[in-house]
Amino acid sequence: MTPKGKVLWFTGLSGAGKTTIAEALHAHLMKVKCMAVVLDGDLLRKGLNTDLGFSAADRSENIRRIAEIAKLLVHNGIVCIVSTISPYAELREKAKEIIGQELFSEIFINAPLQVCEERDVKGLYGKARRNQIASFTGIHDDYMPPVNPDLEIRTDLLTPDESVRKIIVWFNNLVNTGLVGLQQIDWHNV
Repeated sequence: MTPKGKVLWFTGLSGAGKTTIAEALHAHLMKVKCMAVVLDGDLLRKGLNTDLGFSAADRSENIRRIAEIAKLLVHNGIVCIVSTISPYAELREKAKEIIGQELFSEIFINAPLQVCEERDVKGLYGKARRNQIASFTGIHDDYMPPVNPDLEIRTDLLTPDESVRKIIVWFNNLVNTGLVGLQQIDWHNV
């Protein structure tokens, strides 16, 4: 029987650093030969989920599809790093139900809205403020931060490397306590 992986579900505002940290963590996991994949919300919206908009129903379907893919991967022993805003608590709970509570960890990539706007390399916040983008999370639409995430990463206080190290230390604790059926990651090599 293939050991199960783990879903690390990154949630946070646009510009909080989800993709940056997900890609850096993925690179480190691959370096130590830990099977991992990143499911990036932006890329999925441009491909698999291109038929979806940003209505409540479409956001729900977007998260459902991502959770179903993550479930397939994690049941094949892969660490699945999901990087998506997933703004509503009930959608994240739905994802957890689909994947399975024991295989799902919610990681809050947290940065204040002002910091996210300052980092806005895509210009999305500016467009949202000028009403060129409707239903933009953090401006027109609410973001419901996790009340009790498994881990919180404050990207306004930590560098991307420090953020990845914090995740690896936390992940290794799960491995050491038997909560993840994977090998420990040597964070000294990251």
